[in-house]
Amino acid sequence: MLKIAWSEIFAHSLPEGHRFPMAKYDLLPEQLLYEGTITSANLFEPQPLAEQFILDTHDADYWHRLKHLQLTPSEIRKTGFPLSEELVNREVVIMNGTLQAALFALQYGVGMNITGGTHHAFTNRGEGFCLLNDIAIAANYLLKYENINRILVVDLDVHQGNGTAQIFEHEPRVFTFSMHGGHNYPFHKEKSDLDVPLAEGTDDKTYLSLLQHHLPRLLDKHEPEFVFFQSGVDVLATDKLGKLGMSIAGCKERDRIVLELCHRHKLPVAISMGGGYSKQIAHIVEAHANTFRLAQQVYF
Repeated sequence: MLKIAWSEIFAHSLPEGHRFPMAKYDLLPEQLLYEGTITSANLFEPQPLAEQFILDTHDADYWHRLKHLQLTPSEIRKTGFPLSEELVNREVVIMNGTLQAALFALQYGVGMNITGGTHHAFTNRGEGFCLLNDIAIAANYLLKYENINRILVVDLDVHQGNGTAQIFEHEPRVFTFSMHGGHNYPFHKEKSDLDVPLAEGTDDKTYLSLLQHHLPRLLDKHEPEFVFFQSGVDVLATDKLGKLGMSIAGCKERDRIVLELCHRHKLPVAISMGGGYSKQIAHIVEAHANTFRLAQQVYF
C-alpha cells in the first residue's frame, strides 16, 4: 500500500506571506482523494521526530539554538522564514514524515511525503526555506538503525541540494546526485558526488536525455540498496524561480523514468516533494499529483 505523510501543520503553521505556494499541501491530498488515486487509508500523520535522530545529522549547538529560537538575525534571514516555535515544530514533523516514508518504502517499495525535500539545510545552519534536512536525517537513520549500507540521493529539484551534498561529503555510503539550474540558487554550489548543471531554458528533450544517460549508470555502478528522490516541480517553465523550460508532461516523464528504474532494480524509494512556485497553483498541484499517480501505477 502506498503510504503518504500528510499533516495540517504542513500548510497552516507558515507565516502569512508564504502560504500561497504552500496551499499545495492541502490541495494535493484533496485532489488525489477526489480522483480516486488514493483513499484516506493511504495517508498517515507523522508525529514530531525524536531529538536523538535530529542529532545524528545536525550539530547539537545549531539544534539547541534553533529549537530555543536563538538563531542570529543573519541566520534567520538566510532561511527565508521569520523564526517561530510553530515553524520549528512544523519542521520536526516534516522530518519524521520522510523518515516514516522511508520505513514504509522498505515495507511496500515506495513511501512519500507531501512535503519535505529540505535539501538546503546543512549540518549547522538553515538556508532557502529549509531548517533541517529531511533526506539526510532519514538516510542517516537507515544507515545507523536499518542495516542499509548504500544509498543514492536523486535530487531533481531545480536548485542544487547543497545542504545534502555538504552533509554527506565524507560519507561514502551515500551518493548524492543533483540535476539543477547551473545559474540558479544557491549561487555558491557545494560539490555533490555527481552534479549536472543545466542551462537556463532547458527543455523536456534535453533534460530527459541527460537523466536517461546518468541515472541508469549510477544504479549499475553504485548498486544502491535504497533511493531518496527529491521530486521538486520547480523545473517547470511556468515556475517563478526555476528558469528551466519543462512542461508538465516532461516533468511527469522525469518521474516515470526514476520510478520505473527503481522498480526494475527492486529498489525501495522515499519521495519528498520539494519546491514548486508557478504562478497558477493548478500547475503546481497537477505536476505534484503526477508523482503520486505514477507511484501507484508503477508500484501497485
